[in-house]
Amino acid sequence: MTRIVYYTASTLNGYLADDDNSLAWLFAVDDAGSPDIAAFMAGMGVFVEGSTTYEWVLREEKLLENPAKWQQYYGDRPTYVFTSRELPVPDGADVRFVSGAVADALPGIIADAGALDVWVVGGGGLAGQFLDIGALDELVVTMAPALLRGGAPLLPRNLGPDRLELRSAGMFGQFAQLTYAVKKPGTAAP
Repeated sequence: MTRIVYYTASTLNGYLADDDNSLAWLFAVDDAGSPDIAAFMAGMGVFVEGSTTYEWVLREEKLLENPAKWQQYYGDRPTYVFTSRELPVPDGADVRFVSGAVADALPGIIADAGALDVWVVGGGGLAGQFLDIGALDELVVTMAPALLRGGAPLLPRNLGPDRLELRSAGMFGQFAQLTYAVKKPGTAAP
């Protein structure tokens, strides 16, 4: 059964990006021994991201100028980008722009994932929309040894311990990774 997984990195105080939507804080951390993102990605059939995340990846990785790099990162899997604007697409990339409610796009996203899972790449607001409709199944947070005064929050929602069940915790170099099952409202542990 296809799961919706929000897998992200965060500062110790719960920010994904700084006030300028930069991840420079993350790339300043020594990544020796960091979690194996390639192994995680092998189980993903679809990527979902907001326009801020999509534009950041395009810009930082220069994917419009070097579209072959898209395949290195995303392969031939579809990427759904939630946006209300027209945005550029790297040559050969399977990018599908969606505007409107997550609930309306969800059946197509799940169908495109096939037997694999869906990775909500970011940001926190988009992950929150999946949570709001009871579609978020797992939260994987890789905590980095950094603190920010402000920026984009990890998940801008109230979510109590009655809805989160710790499944694993691990140390990967300078990172700590926590994996939580997200319980549906009013249900027992998944």
